[in-house]
Amino acid sequence: MSTGDIEQGLKLFLKSVELLQETLDSSFIDAVIESGDNLNDKQVLVENGKPDQLQQKELLKIYQEMSQLDLKQEEKRKIIQFVLLRAEHVDKIQTNHQLTPDVSGILISSLLQNFLSKDKPAMILDLAAGTGNLLFTIANNLSQTGFKKLELAGIDNDDTLLAVASMSARWQKLAVELYHQDAVEALVTSKADVIVTDLPVGYYPIDQRAERFTTHAAKGHSLVHFLLIEQALLQLKPGGLGVFLIPKDVFKSTDSNLLLKMIQENGYFQGLLNLPSELFTDKKAQKAMLLLQKKGGKAHQAEPVLIGEFPSVKSHQEIADFIQQIRSWQQENLSY
Repeated sequence: MSTGDIEQGLKLFLKSVELLQETLDSSFIDAVIESGDNLNDKQVLVENGKPDQLQQKELLKIYQEMSQLDLKQEEKRKIIQFVLLRAEHVDKIQTNHQLTPDVSGILISSLLQNFLSKDKPAMILDLAAGTGNLLFTIANNLSQTGFKKLELAGIDNDDTLLAVASMSARWQKLAVELYHQDAVEALVTSKADVIVTDLPVGYYPIDQRAERFTTHAAKGHSLVHFLLIEQALLQLKPGGLGVFLIPKDVFKSTDSNLLLKMIQENGYFQGLLNLPSELFTDKKAQKAMLLLQKKGGKAHQAEPVLIGEFPSVKSHQEIADFIQQIRSWQQENLSY
């Protein structure tokens, strides 16, 4: 990757966003979407005389400079990610909408390289796609290692975040189907080979809709992350893999028996790996990677279950060794 081109691309993108935010008196995230759409369409959208002609000229100059940079798919994703990190700060975005750390996508990509076949089409679905950062990180990393037959799909109930995902995918030239819907409802996507989701955490407000799931609460609101894990197992193909980022202490909660029972009925509990603690500024926000495999196909219960904690991201050798240990375990335990 060209660090210089990424830095210049980021500088130019931020300049365009800040110009639009001031001109349109919009939120930072809305200015990001509009600037990205302008960049993709190679023209500046004008509404009610804004931006004015001088501002249009300045924006077109910025987009022309950006188009001359030699940016690869993953470099473009990184620029969008850095811009969205600024948006989190400026717009004070709520926790469930914040970006998934890059290292999570890279680790999941490593896992999928030995689960999926490069010669066969594979559908990867994200049930809480947000801005698409996790899904696109995985897709780009797999593409760089020879996977050319990936089908990508993402679902989210936030139209602003999906607008970011759509803009980002267009700029990266990634083919992805995006669906604006509540992922707890009946899904319109086809069955998936892999489902990856950084799960939103909290209570699901529509009790009537939650009642069709075995993980629904007997009283009061159900936990949305439980419902989405069950939805994922229903939506996977036989033997398909679910990879979820969950709260580190999720199985210490009082209702975790509901989740464990549902997993045992529909799939196999294959692994639980704590992510590096330094990725999270708040200890309460620390997450783990949960690996579940749907029953059927060549799937069988892993022996032993993969339990552990990722080393510090600062220790490249320890991370490489740990990933190699996971791959050795995977060859014995994850068949599809």
